[in-house]
Amino acid sequence: MDTESIIIKLFEIEAIKFGEFKLKTGILSPIYINLRVIIGYPKLLRQLSELLYKSASDGSSFYLTCGVPYTALPLATCMTLDHDIPMVIRRREAKDYGTRQMIEGVYKSGDVCLIVEDVVTSGGSVLETAKELNNVDLVVKDAVVLLDRCQGGKERLQENGIKLHSVMKLDQVLETLRKHNKIDQTLYNTVKQFLTTNQFQPAKKDTPETLSYSARKDLVKNTVAKRILDIMETKKTNLAFSADITNCSELLKMVDLVGPHCCMVKTHVDILDDFNEEFIAKLKELSQKHNFIIFEDRKFADIGNTVKNQFSKGVYKINDWADLTNAHAVPGQGVIDGLESCTENMSRACLLIAQMSSAGALTDSKYIKSTVEMAKKKNDYVIGFISTSQVCTDDPRYLHFTPGVSLQSSGDSLGQQYTSPEEVIRNRNCDVIIVGRGIYKAEDPVEAAKAYQTAGYQAYLDKLDR
Repeated sequence: MDTESIIIKLFEIEAIKFGEFKLKTGILSPIYINLRVIIGYPKLLRQLSELLYKSASDGSSFYLTCGVPYTALPLATCMTLDHDIPMVIRRREAKDYGTRQMIEGVYKSGDVCLIVEDVVTSGGSVLETAKELNNVDLVVKDAVVLLDRCQGGKERLQENGIKLHSVMKLDQVLETLRKHNKIDQTLYNTVKQFLTTNQFQPAKKDTPETLSYSARKDLVKNTVAKRILDIMETKKTNLAFSADITNCSELLKMVDLVGPHCCMVKTHVDILDDFNEEFIAKLKELSQKHNFIIFEDRKFADIGNTVKNQFSKGVYKINDWADLTNAHAVPGQGVIDGLESCTENMSRACLLIAQMSSAGALTDSKYIKSTVEMAKKKNDYVIGFISTSQVCTDDPRYLHFTPGVSLQSSGDSLGQQYTSPEEVIRNRNCDVIIVGRGIYKAEDPVEAAKAYQTAGYQAYLDKLDR
């Protein structure tokens, strides 16, 4: 069945109606597209799904499909069955029992997912679905829609890095219906005028996700956050070196080599075989010499009083020398209170762990949401998140630090999963790439650090320009 025949059929089954209808956006429209009725016409449903598949396959590649709930679900299901493509389902809201996942199905981090939609007006439903897919580390590059209403949704999606493929456009529908005398010229003109005067504009360049480091520095209160943003801007690097080396002298030597190319050095001080106070003094000297932040990746996860002692006492006395540390949200607000109680005048800062780069991590969408809410209650001390994608999209003060970044590797035997600097910074809208073995295991660590510095910062510049 050709496209004109499809349009006539949709009109005959009242999937296309004319009158006065309130859209999801609140606007009154003279035309309404109700594709829910197609489930009553199995042959038509299959024909439409095949047209969607052909449109999506033109210039794009994907491993999974996800239908926007609910009308697009049967369309995505037909595509899955007819072309043997795995499918995931996005819930409207997480259940408070079972897995409590927003995205259900079989997938792994980094899988490319095609979003299937019935009608696009502003593109809002596609963006909501893309956000939930990104939260579980699925990559969205393309969406396919049966009908584009031609009111700016395509451009808005493009601004957010999603290419929209459409089977038909509303202009085409109107032309066909007028050609076959299904509507008169007056109605045709009315709908055309409506489309012209009701366009959704893409985001402007001054939206939070496109602010420069220097512009964001003016927004934050915490001195550590200000310093991080200033270092990234002046040194032209968003690279954090993960110094997972177990010998003090070797670690210091490596930091001295790659320090000029990093905005921070991340340590796991408790893996050092020969930890001593002299090591801390030399590490602080190097941070001043090369202008980088010291980030102790302690991942605190206990009640407030215990965390307070772990942070300020014992062998390591982390609060004396680490500019930045991090914590799990599992214990609740007390873990932040315990850390903050050791800090004066915002001279230290904390990140909350919202997502992890290891396979099978239990940081689902409900956990992520709760973590962001915790952070916002302490926005002068909690300056951001450890995450594999941007988890706080409405406040540019928060920084996103992403581990598991590599220019080459795809993973290791212990569940680590890697993502490229471009994907992390430009597509997932994070701020800092964390790289360990990709540098200190390299044949030439300095050249490797330079390569990551260049790749990460260029991705940032590209993001500003898009």
